[in-house]
Amino acid sequence: MEISDNIIMMPFKPKRPYQELGLILRQELTDGHYSIGDRLPPERDIAERLEVSRTVVREAIIMLELENLVEVKKGSGVYVINIPNQSPHHERIITDDAGPFEMLQARQLLESNIAEFAALQVTPGDIAQMRAALKLERQELAAQSEYCIGDEQFHMSIAEATHNSVLVDMLKNSWERREQSPMWKKLHSHIIGNDYRQEWMEDHTRILAAMQRKDPVMAKSAMWQHLENVKQRLLELSDIDDPNFDGYLFNSNPVLLFGGEQ
Repeated sequence: MEISDNIIMMPFKPKRPYQELGLILRQELTDGHYSIGDRLPPERDIAERLEVSRTVVREAIIMLELENLVEVKKGSGVYVINIPNQSPHHERIITDDAGPFEMLQARQLLESNIAEFAALQVTPGDIAQMRAALKLERQELAAQSEYCIGDEQFHMSIAEATHNSVLVDMLKNSWERREQSPMWKKLHSHIIGNDYRQEWMEDHTRILAAMQRKDPVMAKSAMWQHLENVKQRLLELSDIDDPNFDGYLFNSNPVLLFGGEQ
């Protein structure tokens, strides 16, 4: 089996909250707390018992999925399919990847500030590039395409509007890391349909309006809210045991986004 750069062999020292939680849950499987076929407790219960956020629980479950220890059945729950060190079907690998919600938090911090600066630097040519990306996004959505090239181009066009090559490279690296992430791919494997993309395209329209007005406060808050919406929708769309889940996200950045109102 080919192992990607983001996956390493066990054992390893956990560096991220979801890895610490994943090892706790993994040990509970080893210790016989659950048998093959058992359903794990709901994410909310695990989060409350171990005093972590639902996003961390979600990421820990993805980690166990990548190890072929559990299977996620949307609308039903998480079921044990292998016990560590007792089954030839256990892959004995673990991801050293950043969690998908950790990635989104980083993007939120980075891209909201990029948008703020871009609104001050943007040129008519930059606006044309954003419009072209938004047009492509609409075409992909209308064709029900699985590709999201327009989405990436829109975000990259905003970074390019800063006319700062370091910021462009930082955002490009962020997108590349996401595309190569086993954790991100596993999260998306639980998402059905693409209606959510219409909501995100409307967010992009608001961001473009801020850019056209050269309004840095509006641009920053619009980008921040867009990525907050992305986090919430990914949690809802990929939720596997609680359709009424109201969302426990990484803490938002305590900066002033709305002209002095926190």
